[in-house]
Amino acid sequence: MNQAKTLALLALLSGILVAIGYAIGGSTGALIGLIIAAVTNFFSWYSSDKIALAAYRAQPLSRQQAPGLYQMVERLCQRADLPMPRLFVIPSQGANAFATGRDPKHAAVAVTQGIVNLLSDEELEGVIAHELTHIRNRDTLTQAVAATIAGAISYMAQMLQYSLWFGGARNREGGNPIGMLVAIFLAPLAATVVQMAISRTREFEADAGAARITGNPRALASALQKLDATARRLPLQANPSFEPLLIINSISGQFLGSLFSTHPPTQARIQNLLQVEQELAGRSGVRRKIGF
Repeated sequence: MNQAKTLALLALLSGILVAIGYAIGGSTGALIGLIIAAVTNFFSWYSSDKIALAAYRAQPLSRQQAPGLYQMVERLCQRADLPMPRLFVIPSQGANAFATGRDPKHAAVAVTQGIVNLLSDEELEGVIAHELTHIRNRDTLTQAVAATIAGAISYMAQMLQYSLWFGGARNREGGNPIGMLVAIFLAPLAATVVQMAISRTREFEADAGAARITGNPRALASALQKLDATARRLPLQANPSFEPLLIINSISGQFLGSLFSTHPPTQARIQNLLQVEQELAGRSGVRRKIGF
């Protein structure tokens, strides 16, 4: 059900891109928008990891540089039944992390220097398990595709704005000035809302998945509290289209940022983790009763 909802939302994003193409150049523009949507989807599928890592200037991390982190990720991968992802470090004191890649065999996990310094081993384990759950659920590909299409929508809306300023589209098929104005202001907003809908549900599921992998929901809850506080002081700077990839939204503390945040409120995520803790405790109690 969740996969069908995600596919529908991605199709809606592509539809917005086609609609902007129509506003710029009528049926020809719609066809161009459709081609751009197809090319963007394919490019995102194949190169999602390279795009995201480049956006945050992530550098490859060798086993010699971080033996403890490698051992932690290997241990969690065995529990999650996943292949070992490539590891990267982001040279930033901002505390954040993300996973990317088109499938588990081509996945990568990136952590900032700040998050390694900030969190305890148990808390960092919860964060890594959260990212591995994104990989297992194929959220990494979905979010990268959504981010790339949303970026293309913003770019085309800007092109449409320039077209309106210079009067180049007034005599073309589909070049209705009112429709163009609506597309300029509403298309990027609609793309953001759709991207937000895709991301929020998947963050809750990744938190719950991490808790089940580590068996320690409170460690991730504690990590989220620290990351939320740090993100307000030291936001990780990059293209806003890639914000959904991060474990914590850098602008979640601001009023408008909270309104259009791609992540659920941190307090809601913590409450969700505490519910998972009760669920895990209940299962443990049942096992004890029946002799496991």
